[in-house]
Amino acid sequence: MWSPRADRRRARVTATTAGLAMALMAAVVPARAAPVPWPAAVAVSGRTATAPAGGLDREALAASLGAVHRAGMYGAMAEVRDGGQEWRGATGVADVATGRPMRPRLQHRVGSATKAFTAVAVLQQVARGRIGLDAPIGRYLPETVPGERGRSITVRMLLDHTSGIGDYVEGAFPSLARNSASSLDDNRFRHREPGELVRLGLEAAPTGRPGQKWSYSNTNYIIAGMLLQTITGEDAEALITRDVIRRAGLRDTYFPRSPRLAGPHPKMYEAYYGLIDPPRDFSVYDMSWAGTAAALVSTTSDLNDFYRELLRGRLLPAAQLREMQTTVPVLDEDGNTSMYYGLGVYALDLPCGRIWGHDGAVFGAGTAVLATADGRRQVSLGQNLMKYQKISGEGRLEPHRIDDALGAFYLRALCGTGAAQRRDKPLGPLAPLPRTPDLAPVLARRP
Repeated sequence: MWSPRADRRRARVTATTAGLAMALMAAVVPARAAPVPWPAAVAVSGRTATAPAGGLDREALAASLGAVHRAGMYGAMAEVRDGGQEWRGATGVADVATGRPMRPRLQHRVGSATKAFTAVAVLQQVARGRIGLDAPIGRYLPETVPGERGRSITVRMLLDHTSGIGDYVEGAFPSLARNSASSLDDNRFRHREPGELVRLGLEAAPTGRPGQKWSYSNTNYIIAGMLLQTITGEDAEALITRDVIRRAGLRDTYFPRSPRLAGPHPKMYEAYYGLIDPPRDFSVYDMSWAGTAAALVSTTSDLNDFYRELLRGRLLPAAQLREMQTTVPVLDEDGNTSMYYGLGVYALDLPCGRIWGHDGAVFGAGTAVLATADGRRQVSLGQNLMKYQKISGEGRLEPHRIDDALGAFYLRALCGTGAAQRRDKPLGPLAPLPRTPDLAPVLARRP
């Protein structure tokens, strides 16, 4: 007998967490029998300074990004760097109705990539002695997180998602638990205060004891924003803008002040696992529901700039950067370690070494930014179709060709052509792929 509660439970077990909206693919990237021809839909721009060892295979990158569009993605844009070299490309369409082509460096909603910016702002206050990383959150926000939780949950537990606090999204978008996407439309222009979101998260079922295990919750980063405001007396988004975004020299990264993006951008289409058919544009949306957890707008170039500045120690003192890169294991549905989560960033071990970054998705928009530990080799990507997969009766996401194509592109971008064609062993956790919605629960589907 079908049970919606059982299906939701299975879906939550088999999917990665809500904040890792682009979950890691634990599969082998199939080798190509022959080079993929240059797709006509790919637009390329770039500049070259001194060419580092390895360099960038521009034709291979363009072909690999074009394969993402041919696999079914409406449109995608990316920027890959190797030292002083840059390659920018775009494929597919930014607007399905008009056929307007996707272009590099359009503004885009970046979802949970926001979390690294918020974590940096908190760690800057730690460096100034105004916040204790291992102090209980109740010391600073006794009315927001009261009682035993406030005494047991530390600031670090918020930032590395080991607090045990549930996510607020199911309460904010209640129709999702009823096999309906109506909440997405009903709340398009609704403004939400951080306190309301935190209350919903604290009312949700705990995911574990404080410090017990990693379990993603956007509530953690809304609380982090409230912590910043309490400690500094400033609006948290304004503080992050001044101390992180401007300090990193970013020109096209901002917290939106209206439901509309300020600059040129693609449409952003949400399918919600077939529940919205055809996929609907959600590029106009009041993002107060995401706040310091996932509301930022940025570009592929700005995201790469941010991570290069961060990893090279220009935004945080060395001690706080080490804390940011102190990780806890993230387990997949089979109990295997799929990645390692720090404070607003995560680490992947690829054939070419350890990679740092984050991904994100809001309704209709997906993003990933990844970099080597020294910030030399980087990739950032934005896509404008989300939750295109189906969910089986067992609550598992069914494989999709887009996922394979994205995985191949990320591996080629980070590790080069040779690594992308390796056949000798599985690559294990490979690259971010859109599997679950960022800031939304996994949809329970009937078999």
